[in-house]
Amino acid sequence: MVNNNIIIKDARIGFRNFTGKEGQFNPPGRRNFCVFLDHAFGQELEREGWNIKWTKPREEGDEETPYMQVSVSFDNIPPRVVLVTSNGKTPLTPETISMLDYAEIQKVDLSIRPYNWQVGGKSGVKAYVKSMFVTVVEDEFESDYYDVPEIDR
Repeated sequence: MVNNNIIIKDARIGFRNFTGKEGQFNPPGRRNFCVFLDHAFGQELEREGWNIKWTKPREEGDEETPYMQVSVSFDNIPPRVVLVTSNGKTPLTPETISMLDYAEIQKVDLSIRPYNWQVGGKSGVKAYVKSMFVTVVEDEFESDYYDVPEIDR
């Protein structure tokens, strides 16, 4: 049984689906992404019982890279997901988090909580976002027009 949260500063994430779009391996409404891990940390988490997967090497001589799928659920224990810009912090909601699917991300600091499950004799650990601070690369004009009010239409 896994009880401790995982803290990853400067996390490298990919396969982003904060919208919860249906796909070949994703039912509709399930928001998630993958976090890539260094080799030793991936092995350690795998030994603890986390569901770690490994990329296939792209070229001969490349090493496999460990990664873990992380779910983003606002249902039972909502995560704290914050967008960070030079103008401050903006908490993201189920309605606004999808912007992370296409954002140019500069930095991610991430806390992952475990959910230990058991169904029909099988068991495992599912990873959920506890908190995540996402710093984005800003458009060169963003700071020039920050104080100009937006018009709702």
